[in-house]
Amino acid sequence: MNKKAIIFGIKGYQLSNKERSFFKKTRPWGIILFSRNVRNISQLKQLINEIKSIFNQKNYPILMDVEGGKISRLNKIIDLSIFSQSYFEKLYIKDKKLFFTHYKIYIDSVSNILKTVGININAAPVLDVRREESHKIIGNRSFSRYTKNVSKLGNICINLYKKNKISTIIKHIPGHGLAECDSHYKTPIINAKKSELIKKDFVPFRLCKSPFAMTAHIIYKSFDPINTATHSKIIINKIIRKYIKFSGVLISDDISMKSLKFNLEENAIRAFKAGCNLVLHCNGNIREMIKIAKVVPEIDKFTEKKTSDFYNFLG
Repeated sequence: MNKKAIIFGIKGYQLSNKERSFFKKTRPWGIILFSRNVRNISQLKQLINEIKSIFNQKNYPILMDVEGGKISRLNKIIDLSIFSQSYFEKLYIKDKKLFFTHYKIYIDSVSNILKTVGININAAPVLDVRREESHKIIGNRSFSRYTKNVSKLGNICINLYKKNKISTIIKHIPGHGLAECDSHYKTPIINAKKSELIKKDFVPFRLCKSPFAMTAHIIYKSFDPINTATHSKIIINKIIRKYIKFSGVLISDDISMKSLKFNLEENAIRAFKAGCNLVLHCNGNIREMIKIAKVVPEIDKFTEKKTSDFYNFLG
């Protein structure tokens, strides 16, 4: 049986019997971990080893959000709260030489912890271009309000993680910077003209090459007035694939976020129909996971090939 085209979360510090048996039967593509799954390094390492043993794969995809700043799921192990992406842009502007030294130390340190516990994909960097009106959900998670700096620092981030054999997920493609509300709770609608989006928001995603990208649950009215990017064939085919030229594995943001207006199964089905390769379900609710698994297909040939490339990258 091939893997299912989904990434699931889990509930606690260790796998429950239900989770263990469900994962064995369902074979999700990967598992994403959060702060709720972390007590300390030895516990986290044991948890990840247990997950990998279910699939008998040392390179099984284990994901975590470690952007630095307010989004760092390793906060019980290491305090990265001051090291936001915005912090590093300020350092870059002030002293480029110092920036390169400090940023390398930062990413090497994060990578060392990730590799020690067995995490091989970091859901970073954020390539959204910040604006004055940007909702605080992005805020200092963005490198900058300058497209050029977002692109430059995004590439440095991806390449430093690559040298450490950690894969990256660029997000939130094709750009969350103009959103004035939090897509966890409400659907952001961006009214900007096509020309502004092309000139600013899409640029970092076009210039930064990563094997994985995560969609924005946002409506870009000038391109598709009805569907969020996650559910939009127009955005995925014409913008993400053809204009941005993203050629990697496209992952939906969490399908349980309130920005998506359908039930979980329908949210998943529509994401696949629009062109997402994998869907993400984060909260670890086993009842929801069982329902969703019934409508999720096995990974397609494209994703299978890219997964094989990912395993080769890890070595």
